[in-house]
Amino acid sequence: MNHQLPLLQTMNLAAGYVSGAKKLLPIAGPLAVDIHAGQLICLLGPNGSGKSTLLRTLAGLQPLLEGTIKIAGTDIRKLKPAQLAQKISLVLTDPVRNSNLTAYSLVALGRYPYSNWLGVLREEDKVVINQAIEAAQVESLLDRKVSTLSDGENQKVMLARALAEDTPLMMLDEPTAHLDLPSRIQLMRLLHQLARQTNKGILVSTHELDLALQVADQVWLLQTGGRLSSGTPEDLVLNGTFEAVFDKEGIFFDKTTGTFNMYEGHSKKIGLTGEGAPAFWTKRALQRQGFVIDKTTEIPSVRVVEETGRVRWLLNHSDQQQEYNTIAGLLQACKSL
Repeated sequence: MNHQLPLLQTMNLAAGYVSGAKKLLPIAGPLAVDIHAGQLICLLGPNGSGKSTLLRTLAGLQPLLEGTIKIAGTDIRKLKPAQLAQKISLVLTDPVRNSNLTAYSLVALGRYPYSNWLGVLREEDKVVINQAIEAAQVESLLDRKVSTLSDGENQKVMLARALAEDTPLMMLDEPTAHLDLPSRIQLMRLLHQLARQTNKGILVSTHELDLALQVADQVWLLQTGGRLSSGTPEDLVLNGTFEAVFDKEGIFFDKTTGTFNMYEGHSKKIGLTGEGAPAFWTKRALQRQGFVIDKTTEIPSVRVVEETGRVRWLLNHSDQQQEYNTIAGLLQACKSL
């Protein structure tokens, strides 16, 4: 394979459905995107924007409406299912539950596209399986029945199965959907590491906006209406694309911290000065109370002072200055502003 070619490339792609009257119902497109070896790409977008539809189209699970998808330079429509299975491994949202298979047996199913009709594993298959188990960090789960696994454990086993397929491309649809916060962080960090270590191209459809900003080499932002913007996370934040897609009334994307802030919106302005973690959390608390932080505002204003491990909050208002030792005390005073 020519490694200079993108692992996946689209040209004028339209993804969607065909109605009963054979009317085309496009959801996303026209799109021109590509995936290269060693990249982790996060596909983000509001609910209903068509993320799953686009991912399934790129994986060959549903036909494209218009345009072209090329896998390593070959039109996807020219690849037989068995050939496609050796190019793309796919992890869908719903975990496997109704199975008496052990975790090891489920991982081993990833070698099915390469085995003979009897499904007999060769020694080289076992080597790949063991490498996938180690990479996905599921050694402790191998003897357990799949039906006994937690959601987080199940997702990691499914990831190991996808790795056992040993395809250049991996695609995952909402892999963190059923996980708690620590498990979500662990899985996204693992995908970031795998892209680097295995040189695979990994595409993840996700709602984990904060995590995507931290781990993705590229972000694809799919908007309702089918338009897609792509680029490094930092560029999309700085040029305003990110906040334009996700900002709604009462929700503000803060470029300086890469987080979403919720506020009541009565637009009462307050100044804030300070550094480090105390200032960051003070800002969050004031915004939660409905204040808009404005550096040009002198009255009222809060100054966060940190000295020898002690933090003080100085509130200036109505020609007075009051000092507080906790954010709770500061917020109580701010209610009367």
